[in-house]
Amino acid sequence: MQASQTVKEQQRAYTERLLTALGEQLNARDISAVLVGTQDGRPALDVIDSRCRMRRVFVHLSFCWFYWGDQDDERVSFLQMAHAVDQIEQAAKDGWHDGEQGDLTVDLDKILDAYRG
Repeated sequence: MQASQTVKEQQRAYTERLLTALGEQLNARDISAVLVGTQDGRPALDVIDSRCRMRRVFVHLSFCWFYWGDQDDERVSFLQMAHAVDQIEQAAKDGWHDGEQGDLTVDLDKILDAYRG
């Protein structure tokens, strides 16, 4: 890693490595997973469930989570990758929850801007 990389670039690279590793293991278990970038530039993993519905799996670095929604059963620690793969595989086999996918993203820049104002 180059010293000139910003913290955000380092975080993005780490996030992509985590998602790539997760995707490789899910694909090896016949769960379709493709690394993508969202419209706002965040890396994500498009994962197809047993009903052919797609959810995006994201990384929350602050809490060390993979998450695919905002419910308690829609996140798992990435610190134990084998367990995370098992959990996401099972969730995909059971089928994603109905409805819109919730998001856990907090834009800290917006919070900082509010206090600078």
